[in-house]
Amino acid sequence: MKLSNLFVVGLVFVSSLASANPQQKGLEIAIEADKRETGFGDTTANMTMLLKNRHGGESSRYIRLRTLEVDGDGDKSMSIFDRPRDVKGTAFLSYTHKTGSDDQWLYLPALKRVKRISSRNKSGSFMGSEFAYEDISSQEVEKYTYKYVKDESCGDIECFVIERDPVDELSGYTRQVVWIDKNEYRPQKIDFYDRKNSLLKTLSYKGYQQYLGKYWRADEMYMKNHQTGKTTLLSWTNYKFATGLTKRDFDRNSLKRAR
Repeated sequence: MKLSNLFVVGLVFVSSLASANPQQKGLEIAIEADKRETGFGDTTANMTMLLKNRHGGESSRYIRLRTLEVDGDGDKSMSIFDRPRDVKGTAFLSYTHKTGSDDQWLYLPALKRVKRISSRNKSGSFMGSEFAYEDISSQEVEKYTYKYVKDESCGDIECFVIERDPVDELSGYTRQVVWIDKNEYRPQKIDFYDRKNSLLKTLSYKGYQQYLGKYWRADEMYMKNHQTGKTTLLSWTNYKFATGLTKRDFDRNSLKRAR
């Protein structure tokens, strides 16, 4: 597409946002953010999970991640725990869906069995962290209804602020407030409200890097639980794209052979 045409498309999109009602505008912002993430194929990465309790006690976990984009549906992902010794070999498999409940399984090497995660447990803690099972699934547009709230500064950049309400009645949240930067449509911060509509957690993104000239990934994701004082810091390194992963790498049998 020519640069002049891109400019016209951008003007049309901005114009449509300006004239939309709050629900329409919120949805259009979410769709644009999702569109900019489409087409990556597959990725691998390394992650460190740093857990802190309210008294400052720390523990760390080291994880390898694989993600596969699926046409017409949500992503497939696998997390493989390498350290410490008590979680080594644990593997988590997730099939995110655009509609309906996600499919999730956890392989526990000590028991040598695969445990299915019930959709009723999606609000439960993922491996002792402040991230729930539903937080680590791909965030498909269809899983929420939306409302534009306002424009607001996010430090040195300008952001859209939108509210998204989970469609699934089994979600642990009544609503989420999301700050999305206006230039690249990257999430900067998310406030999570519990079933009593009280602020539960805040997720902050830092150190965005661009890959393949298109896809943005945060170096750090910091989740703070305001009700317990606990925090979890996810630090990401060694992103690789187009590694040749296939659906076979994400079947249930792959959990047991994950290395």
